[in-house]
Amino acid sequence: MLRTVVSNDLFTILLVIGLALIALTKVLYTKRFQEFILVLGNSKYLKIYAKEQKFFNLFDVLLFLNFVFSVTIFGSLCYGYYNQSAQFSRPFLLNLAGLVTAFLIVKLLAERFIGVIFDIDFLIRTHIFQKMSYKNFLGLLIVPINALLLYSVSISQLTIIATCALILLVHIIGLLTTIKAYQNMIKQNIFYFILYLCALEIAPYFILYQIAIGS
Repeated sequence: MLRTVVSNDLFTILLVIGLALIALTKVLYTKRFQEFILVLGNSKYLKIYAKEQKFFNLFDVLLFLNFVFSVTIFGSLCYGYYNQSAQFSRPFLLNLAGLVTAFLIVKLLAERFIGVIFDIDFLIRTHIFQKMSYKNFLGLLIVPINALLLYSVSISQLTIIATCALILLVHIIGLLTTIKAYQNMIKQNIFYFILYLCALEIAPYFILYQIAIGS
């Protein structure tokens, strides 16, 4: 459980901002949002909007910001669970949100660069769009989990593992969706695709994990 009223207030502000971003997205893009929330079990959204994909559009930006705030809250709660002396201040949460944003954007730019270098830019752009869609969907799922951990359910190792397993499952579904949709193109570029997965899908998170357990 959180230890100070101030921490609760800060987390509540981020939670409310996230909910406001979701509501704004739903109002501005009602039809797309209704299709988007079914993305986990229906590839219709990906097939339709992958053709219209841009580097960033307002729909993705709004949900991406909610994802950042959701991950920031959940990450802080996990950090507080394993570090009982942790103090959550406004600069700490803002810095964490900034680091999450910077990490994801730099990773995205690196992926685009790799796609151009290996001449598989179309495949990588489509994969990035699908990953972004699943990340934004995760942002929606984590909101109620954060609310429960903040105000109802005490955080424990079990809840942390279960949430991390959910995050991993959604990522795996996204990867399998890409492989299924573009299996012929992947077969033609299998070496580069495996190299991409190792360098930019596995290595960055492994490094982050090593940093986290070493800090």
